[in-house]
Amino acid sequence: MEKSNKFKLFIGLVYLILISLFLIFFFSKFSIQELTSYDFIRENRLYFSELKKSNLILIFFIFLGLTILWVFPLLGFGSPVALIGGFIFGKWIGTIVVVLGLSIGATFLYIFGNYFLKEFIKEKLLNKYHKLETKFKKSEFIYLLIYRFIGGIPWQISCLLPTLFNVRVRNFFFATLIGIVPQIFLAVSIGSGFEKIIDQNSEVPSITEIIFSPDIYIPLVAFFSLILVTIFLRKIFYKN
Repeated sequence: MEKSNKFKLFIGLVYLILISLFLIFFFSKFSIQELTSYDFIRENRLYFSELKKSNLILIFFIFLGLTILWVFPLLGFGSPVALIGGFIFGKWIGTIVVVLGLSIGATFLYIFGNYFLKEFIKEKLLNKYHKLETKFKKSEFIYLLIYRFIGGIPWQISCLLPTLFNVRVRNFFFATLIGIVPQIFLAVSIGSGFEKIIDQNSEVPSITEIIFSPDIYIPLVAFFSLILVTIFLRKIFYKN
């Protein structure tokens, strides 16, 4: 138990150090005023647009690597990455790179949890989710796919929870890869819509212009509709 506590403390300290170093580096390059400036966002949109045209493959793999690191070890979640991915790459390539990066990062986190945090996860989560074990035993991949699609659990915990059921790494990866596509595609579409709005407006657009743009409100409506569907499915899936 003492070794386990020391290890958890070590992981926590490493995580805090990494986050702190990233924030120090990031804010040494950019100020809050710059980040919230419309001109700054517009100029960087042009920069990434030119960079993407000249070297799409390199930018694709850099963003893929950063997305993996965002999930593991930095324990980030999908929405910010999806919006940025859509902003830089557009709907289709953005969806591919974000889904692939999140799936690989989530799989690394699952493998890490399976080796180092299994007892801790059992202690904290087994009582609450033990009835899912029967479902996963019936058809591991199908239930993992449904589990990934409906969500309802914080991203980091959802990556670690399957360690309770000893799911295969291959099944975890492919179920994540397929299951998160709908919500990531819609979030990426919103990011892509923002990029188009900024491209078409040299001045800051109004809130109504943004909301009533087809590139924004269509994926937003679809996104909220998906949320309602998944809420209904969660009640069935997590039912005792």
